[in-house]
Amino acid sequence: MSTAIPPSAPDGRASAARVLRRWKLWIAPGVLSALVTLVLSLLYMGGILTPSESLDRLPIAVVNSDAGAPLPGQQTNLGTQVAAAVSGGTPEGQVEWRQLDRAAAQDQLDSGKVYGALLVPEDFTATVAGLTTTQATVRPALTVLTNPGMGSLGSSLASQITQKAARQVSVTVGQQLTASQALAGAAPTTKLLLADPVEVRTQVGHPIGARTGLGLSAFYYTLLLVLAGFLCANIVHSGVDTALGYADTEIGPWHTRRPTLPISRTKTLVIKMVMTAGLSVLTTSLIMFATITILGMDAPHGVLLWLFSYCACLSVGLGVQAINAAFGSIGQLVAMFVFIALALPSSGATVPLEAVPGFYRFLAVFEPMRQLASGVRSILYFDARADAGLTRGWIMIGIGLVVGVVFGFAMTRYYDRKGLDRMVPAPGPHPA
Repeated sequence: MSTAIPPSAPDGRASAARVLRRWKLWIAPGVLSALVTLVLSLLYMGGILTPSESLDRLPIAVVNSDAGAPLPGQQTNLGTQVAAAVSGGTPEGQVEWRQLDRAAAQDQLDSGKVYGALLVPEDFTATVAGLTTTQATVRPALTVLTNPGMGSLGSSLASQITQKAARQVSVTVGQQLTASQALAGAAPTTKLLLADPVEVRTQVGHPIGARTGLGLSAFYYTLLLVLAGFLCANIVHSGVDTALGYADTEIGPWHTRRPTLPISRTKTLVIKMVMTAGLSVLTTSLIMFATITILGMDAPHGVLLWLFSYCACLSVGLGVQAINAAFGSIGQLVAMFVFIALALPSSGATVPLEAVPGFYRFLAVFEPMRQLASGVRSILYFDARADAGLTRGWIMIGIGLVVGVVFGFAMTRYYDRKGLDRMVPAPGPHPA
């Protein structure tokens, strides 16, 4: 018995209503659409909703330069007490307070290894002690340094945490001062001032250019590279299949199909990968032309940025071609999850990896966008320092290229050896 949809119109063509009534037609699109939508919603929103609650060892430097003698009755000066207080003033495991000297802290700010820093000045204890005398002229201050190159959210989180810790230090110092016997007869206004005596200043620890999107240009530039590699590869994939006669060409009402050219899967993949490598030169150059020349994005190290961008696009493009060759018609969906859906929330470029749930930190170990974002961020914001993520970016690009090529050709050669040639659909009635 035939399962084809019988025609219902006088000209022998099926009606839309009859086709839509076939419930089997709805199953695959419905299930796939629902699953993709659900997974994307969970992935994207799950990584951004609770950054403060998901904090895991966010690195912040503490610089204690206080050289003053301890106050009467105390064994350590106030700078040492401040350094100890901030370390114990945040929930365990949320922040990694790094006790560094000024030079080391600046180096880690300049290489993107810390999101901010708290500076205790050399005269902190002496200035606090001066508040108990009538000759006090300077208010003690703690300085919070931000690192906008690590992204606006990451820098903001670190700044909020550090300022909160500094405020708590001020309250603690104030309690010590107001309890001092030297202030027993002080005026109420003086005691009120000394209850919160420490000024908290905020400065930029590692400045970046004005045309950097507040530290977001690295993320969006990386996104452009991934999208360009993904789209270029899929356009080449469809174009080659059309030219070889394995896919139809339909533009508006015009429909054509070329004669099928007998060719192995492996040779087809060679064609697609070579074309992807060639066209990636064009896409990379156009991305840089648009973002730097037309829009004026701050982008030092232009030659290095172009080379890194090309290799990034190429790595993504060859990976997409390998996945399409291995999975066929669902390859684009698989590639979309590998290079975009799973990569975006685990990139660490907008929300710090230290502020996302553990699942995303696991993805960040191998997902390509995290590796590319680290390299781009190093080039754009941190003077292309190797230890700022550039070395990791190059290594992971190389691994991605090798994995993509090996996986793609391993699958196509396997299919060819098994005689699983690409077949052209035979004409006939469409099954229900």
